[in-house]
Amino acid sequence: MSAQHRDDVDAIIDQWAAVRPDLDTAAMEVFGRIFRLSRAMGDRMEQAYEPYGISRGEFDVLATLRRAGDPCTLSPRRLSQTLMLTTGGMTGRLDKLERAGLLRRSPDPHDRRGLQVTLTEEGLRLIDEAVGAGLAEQTAALSALDDEQAGQLAGLLRELLAGAAGNRP
Repeated sequence: MSAQHRDDVDAIIDQWAAVRPDLDTAAMEVFGRIFRLSRAMGDRMEQAYEPYGISRGEFDVLATLRRAGDPCTLSPRRLSQTLMLTTGGMTGRLDKLERAGLLRRSPDPHDRRGLQVTLTEEGLRLIDEAVGAGLAEQTAALSALDDEQAGQLAGLLRELLAGAAGNRP
């Protein structure tokens, strides 16, 4: 491997090899890079959403409502399940987004005990712009690979995720 392509994970692997040559660190080479990539892209996504006045977590709420299709409405419970958040965590995000005028909570007409969360027109406009900004950041980062490599990586990551989640056939 040439010195110009070495990264921090290579240095960590070298350190482990020096002190524990008996370890097989192949998994660490993969997951160390996945974790670092996730952190780097998370930071880039936060910067992409900052001009819109939202965080990544708030983006996720708005994007989930947008993907639900017209009328961009879901129950708080469904949002919590989709985003894997506690109800307390979801309530905090919904409170902030409602104060900003990006969504509204209203009684569920089909369940008098329930609520529904709906994007406002401003929320719809904002999420449509923010998703474009986020995709531009992701596309820029992915430009380090050609289309074939990007497709292969997507497929490999799908398999790895299925295996890690216990969804392998």
